[in-house]
Amino acid sequence: MLQLTKPLAFIDLETTGINLGTDRIVEIAIVKILTDGNRSVKRKLVNPQMPIPKQASDIHGITDEMIKDAPAFKQIAHELKQMLDGCDIAGYNSNRFDIPILMEEFLRAEVEFEMKGRKMLDVQQIFHKMEQRTLGAAYKFYCSKILDGAHGAEVDATATYEIFEAQLERYPELGTTIDSVLKTIGEDVIVDFARRFIMDNGVEVFNFGKFKGRSVAEVLKTEPQYYDWMMKGDFPQHTKQKLTEIRTRSLLKKS
Repeated sequence: MLQLTKPLAFIDLETTGINLGTDRIVEIAIVKILTDGNRSVKRKLVNPQMPIPKQASDIHGITDEMIKDAPAFKQIAHELKQMLDGCDIAGYNSNRFDIPILMEEFLRAEVEFEMKGRKMLDVQQIFHKMEQRTLGAAYKFYCSKILDGAHGAEVDATATYEIFEAQLERYPELGTTIDSVLKTIGEDVIVDFARRFIMDNGVEVFNFGKFKGRSVAEVLKTEPQYYDWMMKGDFPQHTKQKLTEIRTRSLLKKS
């Protein structure tokens, strides 16, 4: 049985698309597991303040008509932050998608949401490490049930929690704490959630483009115009925030 020292919030988002820098949330669900094993659930439709592409609606079933009277993210940002306060965060492919998108929305809403000190548990990583498959297949494999209503945020978030519980029973080597699970599957070291930068021997390096593998600080020193190019480009806000932090830190070291 899972042992928690702090609440664990399973999140799932439905969005207008998969671009971390430009797409928006249209539905969010949070299944919060408390340290005593009880759970609370919050689900919200969100007006993305942009049209929902048909290909996205075809996947999650949410249309412009359904969200026209829903609140914008900025209107519910503080409520969501309060729900997530003091929680570690979990989900399915959440480290690469749900958390980065959520961080972008908080940044746009100008609501400070700090990830430092939180554990990030991506249930997909356990599945891929142990079995190598998808959410519907994982649900059938671990829970022996068909996932009805897939791509509804609350259904998917709840299914992810049930999969995680089944994984703990199936793989005793995972242990029963978030720390023990992350020790087994490995814990992501995040610079920016879009992974434009990664850590290499304790140094932030570019993970794309002509400077891939080179120190961000060194490139900004020798090619300062690259900073301006990225800040004007179609990069996620969180990437730009981290780029500015690295640049500022480098400038302070020189002075």
